[in-house]
Amino acid sequence: MSADVIEVASLTKRFGDVVAVRDVSVSVRAGEVFGFLGPNGAGKTTTINCLTGLSRPTSGTIRIAGVDGVRSIKKVQRLIGVVPDESTLYEELSGFENLTFCASLYGISTPVRERRARELLERFSLADTGSRPFKAYSKGMKRKLTIAAGIIHSPEILFLDEPTTGIDVESSRQIRELVRTLNEAGTTIFLTTHYIEEAERLCDRIGFIAGGRILRIDSVADLMREDQGRHIVEFTVGQATPQLVSALADALPGVQVARVDEARVRATSSERIDLIRVMPALERAGEPVYEARVVRPSLEDVFVRVTGIEARKLTAEKERGRRA
Repeated sequence: MSADVIEVASLTKRFGDVVAVRDVSVSVRAGEVFGFLGPNGAGKTTTINCLTGLSRPTSGTIRIAGVDGVRSIKKVQRLIGVVPDESTLYEELSGFENLTFCASLYGISTPVRERRARELLERFSLADTGSRPFKAYSKGMKRKLTIAAGIIHSPEILFLDEPTTGIDVESSRQIRELVRTLNEAGTTIFLTTHYIEEAERLCDRIGFIAGGRILRIDSVADLMREDQGRHIVEFTVGQATPQLVSALADALPGVQVARVDEARVRATSSERIDLIRVMPALERAGEPVYEARVVRPSLEDVFVRVTGIEARKLTAEKERGRRA
């Protein structure tokens, strides 16, 4: 069993009367990808800011690679790489210049930092644009260069805050590949995201966080295992009215019935759902049924069940990020 390289106990962060993070405790093992999954405002960025020294916690303890992350934050910052949700690189400097400048902050000699910068530009498919100013980069290119800057000193632990928010699909795919490659090379990664599919693809373990609290931490496999015995049927109808949901609930005692969106209703049960009982209820409600399909439980279903937050709220945030 790998040792814990991040240990957080009872972390709380207040901003005046607002409690942004409340009594968070989490540990991350060496070599794993650990993710915080939650909506905007859940406390993800505040937690990472506390762990990386960008914000001082109100209370609680932090240990990074055995070092006190509150009292010895300068020492910790030399051990970790940080990729914030928004880039702090210099717009007027080229990609190459930004990387060599970041390397100089860690005391890396000129020959080594220049070699390292060229290697990273090549690795991140930015070699052809390394001489261009950062301000001329696309959003996806900026994100990749920001990650390159975060690992210029070869840290063993990397913090990624919303690594693919607001960028195009192809750049997102490339960044997910980079995260996998870094992890396979031995880098421990702590990332935050509000993309359910990203957490499922990348993370060994996931912490569901909402309202500044951790609601559940477990491996993806164990999270999914609990829902394998659940039966879900999704109906596509003319209009998913409250009356329709109520009619279905009455026809299916003991079955959880919920509106998914304006045209879909979902029925969930621990027993197989008898469609013979469902169709008359739909007919009585006066709504046409276009499709009834069995749905395999997903991490999205687990997230909704544990947090009570509708997954479409995360989808809406995702779409806003894409348009930003």
